[in-house]
Amino acid sequence: MRRLPWEIRFGVLLVGLSAALYGVHYLIFSDPHHIFIYLLGDVAFVPVEVLLVTLVIHRVLERHERQARLRKMHMAIGTFFSEIGNPLLRRLRDLDPEADKLSHSLRITEDWSAADYHAARARFREDGPPLAPEPRHLEDLRAFLVERRAFLLALLGNPNLLEHETFTNLLWAVFHLADELAHRGAFADLPQTDREHLVGDLRRVYGRLIAQWLRHMEHLQATYPYLFSLSLRTNPFNPQANAVVTG
Repeated sequence: MRRLPWEIRFGVLLVGLSAALYGVHYLIFSDPHHIFIYLLGDVAFVPVEVLLVTLVIHRVLERHERQARLRKMHMAIGTFFSEIGNPLLRRLRDLDPEADKLSHSLRITEDWSAADYHAARARFREDGPPLAPEPRHLEDLRAFLVERRAFLLALLGNPNLLEHETFTNLLWAVFHLADELAHRGAFADLPQTDREHLVGDLRRVYGRLIAQWLRHMEHLQATYPYLFSLSLRTNPFNPQANAVVTG
């Protein structure tokens, strides 16, 4: 015979214990009047208790749980930029014919406001700036991304990132680019149509990567000033970036 779930057995035990205590009360005091008064008072308070638990305590616990998930999510995003995002941005920046102009507009400072970040992100919603890669650049990108394929797969399987749609889309774009490059032979032998296809994949990653980098920098500025300071000194859009504090 199948046993009842432990929750049901535990509930029956508690109800039985309550009935036994009321029975002891009756045997000692022989006063059913007070028993029913207190019983009705306790039952009357149950809806209020349910209200407190479901609408107040549950909301507080849910908020703390969500904040914990967000912290873990931003930690994963920070790790991504340390391991892949920033080095990849530098590589793609080197393929950008207008890199100097772009770098000037993305020289984030401590004075940037939410409006500055919003205006910068508005420029990079999908495709990034035009890129002009040569075969040696594609070879370097392939080696770089294939070497970090396991890291990308681990991030895609991270449950803390499921709620972050834009970052998940970025990961899929990077993973797709890695797959495209891995399935090519010698890049110098590719037809022009295929080169244009790869450039399209590169631009998709470039645009989404810049937009996500800006969100990450805004988050660091608001919550982790010391990490933001390091990120300013290692800005991938600053060719003279240097982590060493000089002044």
